[in-house]
Amino acid sequence: MNEIEHTKTKARHPQTNSICERFHKTILQEFCQPSLRRKIYGSLEDLQMDLDVWLNYYNNERTHQGKKCCGRTPVQTLEDGKKIWMEKFVN
Repeated sequence: MNEIEHTKTKARHPQTNSICERFHKTILQEFCQPSLRRKIYGSLEDLQMDLDVWLNYYNNERTHQGKKCCGRTPVQTLEDGKKIWMEKFVN
């Protein structure tokens, strides 16, 4: 419907899937390793609640230095991109 082509990449193959691979590494280093050292989780629901809090921080508060974010949070980058897209394609 939107002419979006879905492609699959090889698992653990950073050359074709670098953004996802880097995100997995960030989750491991910034959330999983510290959380599992500090707390014993009694259920997956408890772990999910802490992960949800961390993801909110990651997307809304933690600035990113990547090629597209340039010191903004992912949400700020998305909102800025929407504005640019609207100016280019809607007006």
